[in-house]
Amino acid sequence: MSLSLKIKRVPTVVSNYQKEEAEEAGRRSGGCDRNCFNNCCLPGAKLPLYAYKGVDTAADEKALAELEDADIPMAFLDSLVLGEWEDRMQRGLFRYDVTACETKVIPGKYGFIAQLNEGRHLKKRPTEFRVDKVLQPFDGKKFNFTMVGQEEVLFQFEASEDGDAQYYQNAPIDIENSPNVVAINVSPIDYGHVLLIPRILKCLPQRIDHESFLLALHMAVEAANPFFRLGYNSLGAFATINHLHFQAYYLAVPFPVEKAPTKKITILENYGVKVSELRNYPVRGLVFEGGNTLQDLSNAVSDTCICLQGNNIPYNVLVSDCGRRVFLFPQCYAEKQAMGEVSAELLDTQVNPAVWEISGHMVLKRKKDYEEASEKNARRLLAEVSLSGERFQEVKALIFEAIFCSMNKTHITAQGLESLEEDVEVQSAEDLFGMKQEQGSHTAMVTGTHDCLVMQ
Repeated sequence: MSLSLKIKRVPTVVSNYQKEEAEEAGRRSGGCDRNCFNNCCLPGAKLPLYAYKGVDTAADEKALAELEDADIPMAFLDSLVLGEWEDRMQRGLFRYDVTACETKVIPGKYGFIAQLNEGRHLKKRPTEFRVDKVLQPFDGKKFNFTMVGQEEVLFQFEASEDGDAQYYQNAPIDIENSPNVVAINVSPIDYGHVLLIPRILKCLPQRIDHESFLLALHMAVEAANPFFRLGYNSLGAFATINHLHFQAYYLAVPFPVEKAPTKKITILENYGVKVSELRNYPVRGLVFEGGNTLQDLSNAVSDTCICLQGNNIPYNVLVSDCGRRVFLFPQCYAEKQAMGEVSAELLDTQVNPAVWEISGHMVLKRKKDYEEASEKNARRLLAEVSLSGERFQEVKALIFEAIFCSMNKTHITAQGLESLEEDVEVQSAEDLFGMKQEQGSHTAMVTGTHDCLVMQ
């Protein structure tokens, strides 16, 4: 007999039109009168369009520095996001004023940031959401981003056809090709909190592919603001909506993970991407940086995400430093939560450690937790997120095997090894593959015959 495991979780409302009832979605599919972002309301609609350069710009320090020196289009995209976001705030579209939320830096060596955001502590009737499957089919009966109001969408974000960045105040929406759009999150974590939704009308499930991640990198590069970071949560790692999207917002201080020391593992020769491992940080993770081109950096990270998805390993991604660095965190908190391995004290905080919390921005929903915030408490939460050392080594083996296969390589060349720093101990592909063969491959998040569900 199978055992049904359930987690009670408070969902985050990202749109003013977010509903639970499947029948409401069914009614809208036949047409509505509220100007939604679906086929019933889109014909004839127009939105601002930002057309980014779309060239395969080198992702190294010199090239990105040159891009940042340009006033257009870099500064323009940054001002566009902020200007449109401010406009929606003035129009009262947000559920609360995030600029009024208390924030402080927690004393300690990590400098974790604590924010009291009681507006995200909502009480709603629970709905079921699986946490034991990273890949799940899109379900049009549940809330998705085609149900948002057009007033919540800021602009379209597309590659320029002629290679030059351009802006159009009123551009038709290409329904047939499905636009990439940037929309507000009506329950913001911080200033300028937006959602990047690739090919919104294709209704893609929450899974990274090469095209979508390259789009996210382009947005980070084009914004050219080091305080603007993009994040991604997979299913099973506290994504709350199974419709492909990235999040982004401004935080005017470094994330603690951005200051964490790293140890170089290798340089992927074909991509020119340096891969490092976080050191002395509560959550084990990998850092990708550099690359011969932006496409190469994107491919290295996308190959990794596709590998994790295929092996049913939940993960979070942080795009940092204007697209220079990407942090990737395999995690297991929801698995432990479902198995009853997380303390009641942590569960009572109702903090779901997604990409922002893992990166060091602790979004707290109760005043008590904010007042008692300490580095010890933050580390205690993140310790439950991190994979064990042994499991992390196994996951690294899976990742490098996938990357090497993608590059049509089975090992790192001697030239690649020589490019590493002499004081770094490097694991060869043979070492990684051998480890994988010895330890085996975990393809399930929760072993056994459990039907693991989360109650939102």
